[in-house]
Amino acid sequence: MQRALALTSRQRGLTMFGFLFTAVVLVMIAMVAMKTVPAYIQFFSVKKVLAAMEQSGLEGKSNAEIRSDFDRRASVDYITAIKGADLVITRERGVPRVGVNYEFRTKLVGNVSLVVDFQAGTASGPAANVE
Repeated sequence: MQRALALTSRQRGLTMFGFLFTAVVLVMIAMVAMKTVPAYIQFFSVKKVLAAMEQSGLEGKSNAEIRSDFDRRASVDYITAIKGADLVITRERGVPRVGVNYEFRTKLVGNVSLVVDFQAGTASGPAANVE
């Protein structure tokens, strides 16, 4: 009898309530991850395109040429969040600085949405914030 009590006192495990709570938390984390990972992948693609544009040389290009170049590169990388028209182009001492500010918005559950703000620019610094 004492041996049976000793064995039951050593038993450990997860209760049904603990299991359900853990499952709900893991499902919520998975939902948020499934919604945000594609947005971040696209953001890093935008940054890659802007860096490639800067390496190829922006000096001497007009704003229309810069936007057209971005659109061509974005179509190759399947970037759909922004277009060349969304770029903010400023010039300092004749050197163009290209940046973009945009937000990603997606529904999670019911009327609950997730909003992520992104800001990217050329290595010389992002363009002025656009509110």
